[in-house]
Amino acid sequence: MNANILTVSALNRQVKSTLEQNWSRVWLTGEISNLATPASGHIYFTLKDDRSQIRCAMFRSRAGRLTFRPEHGMQVLVRANVTLYEPRGDMQLLVESMQPAGDGLLQQQFDALKMRLAGEGLFAQEAKQPLPDNIRKLGVITSPSGAAIRDVLSVLKRRDPTLEVVIYPSLVQGAEAVENLIAMLRTADERDEVDCLLLTRGGGSLEDLWCFNDERLARAIYEARLPIVSAVGHEVDTTISDYVADLRAATPSAAAELLSRDSSHHRQQLMQQQQRLGQAFTSHLRHQRHALALLQSRLEATHPRTQLSTHSQRLDELSLRLERAMQTRLLHAGHAQQRLSQRLEHQHPAPRIQRSGQQVTELQHRLKRATDGLVGRARLQLQSQVAALDAVSPLAVLSRGYSILQDESGNTIKDAGQVSPGQSLSARLHRGSLALTVEHPKDSAEQA
Repeated sequence: MNANILTVSALNRQVKSTLEQNWSRVWLTGEISNLATPASGHIYFTLKDDRSQIRCAMFRSRAGRLTFRPEHGMQVLVRANVTLYEPRGDMQLLVESMQPAGDGLLQQQFDALKMRLAGEGLFAQEAKQPLPDNIRKLGVITSPSGAAIRDVLSVLKRRDPTLEVVIYPSLVQGAEAVENLIAMLRTADERDEVDCLLLTRGGGSLEDLWCFNDERLARAIYEARLPIVSAVGHEVDTTISDYVADLRAATPSAAAELLSRDSSHHRQQLMQQQQRLGQAFTSHLRHQRHALALLQSRLEATHPRTQLSTHSQRLDELSLRLERAMQTRLLHAGHAQQRLSQRLEHQHPAPRIQRSGQQVTELQHRLKRATDGLVGRARLQLQSQVAALDAVSPLAVLSRGYSILQDESGNTIKDAGQVSPGQSLSARLHRGSLALTVEHPKDSAEQA
């Protein structure tokens, strides 16, 4: 048998390991659908756009930090680790943080780009060029009508009127600003007519300064041959251009102070060295944090907590399936109970008793009518028979004047030959009877 044949479980483990090693952390935005919030406190949902979708899981420890309530159809920005849910072989995201898209979206994009460029070494101190010791000609890339150029020129005039300034005019805000800034940067680099470049503009919102956070501009600054000082916004503002430039100044005026000479020149050099030391320390700390984050993500991939999270997710999935199955069973049972109730109602004895009672009543009426008819007919028949009997009854004959002769034994005398002279007879009349003595019987011949 081929030794390279894998089981499904082994393949899923290898794919999961590959995904977690190569996609330790991603940022993405999309729409929430199929949202499920079981009692465990975990959150499960699908993140989709108009073409694709991916399953997501956010465990209770992370979900408890949310400052909003996720809902179906909500656009969100998530930071997540790509992994594989082994029991089903489904690729999914383990979400670390989530917020509504638009709230802090630019800041999240800024942080993501900053981390990626730092990982590529664009902020490394060893890649930065030192500023010239004696700057005679300074190039300034900025808006020629902005407040930044006025502040810079004012400081330079006060500190070093002999310093020559070349302005490379550019947009510093809006959709076309990035292309303008890159074009001016490359123009200054190609002309090579200045000792140093100052990239600057005044303060503003994060959206206003966004062109200085563009990746293309950052790479153009990194590839430039001239030393570049970045002074964008106020002291609290920080842009990607500040990190990739050879030196960052807090404000345009502070940049002009750094780039001009006066009696405090040595102090400025010390400040520059302090800034470089600070930048070196910041860069080193940033690299260490990035390495720590990578190690943490790798540790989480093999940590027992990850296995527990997977089992917890599986338990939630089974709980949801059980809940749906129970609901289906209850629904079917309800339908069956309804059908049985209907059948029982059809078979209930009350209607049948009522119908039987009606039938009994009807039969009683019919029996009474039949009985009355039968009795009537019997009465008529009896009357007819009585009339017939009356017609042949001896009593009726007696009523017409006839009598019945009987001997002493009660025998009816039908023939004169049955008696003898001196024999006692009784004659039964219609009313009463007579005692008779035969004197001389006559037979029928004698009578004739």
